[in-house]
Amino acid sequence: MSRAKFLRALPYLLAAAGCNSDVPVSATADLPWLGLSVTVTRTATHPFLARFNLRLRMMGPNRCVATAELFPDTGGVSRRNLYDDVQGRLILVSQFDVRVFDPQPCSLSLQEFRWLGSDMRYLGVFDSDEEQVWKFFPASVRTERAFERP
Repeated sequence: MSRAKFLRALPYLLAAAGCNSDVPVSATADLPWLGLSVTVTRTATHPFLARFNLRLRMMGPNRCVATAELFPDTGGVSRRNLYDDVQGRLILVSQFDVRVFDPQPCSLSLQEFRWLGSDMRYLGVFDSDEEQVWKFFPASVRTERAFERP
């Protein structure tokens, strides 16, 4: 490619490099000691801004599957902390909502922040890395960053 063609194409190349793809990207936390798996799928809804739809899928024993649409990320709030509790439930916490998965009845519910107890164990976080790749980071890799409760 000639220098002149490259310079004409440069603005388009730079714009394409900053674009969000609308292809869904999934991150999964496999928890074999609990017999559970959690997937959060993020799909961009804007080509340039950090805006995403998020979908949760929790899988438990005996082919138990529960899904939910999560509160959308309208500007840098995709991060979701994952916990378990002494009753064997999984809890997914964000800045705006709390989802509780109980594998026994295979139910997924939306709870208020005041529902959160102190008997929860931090398992990790769904978040973007330095290159903005969506993934799950176990507690051994990324320490807990708590959300401010409204």
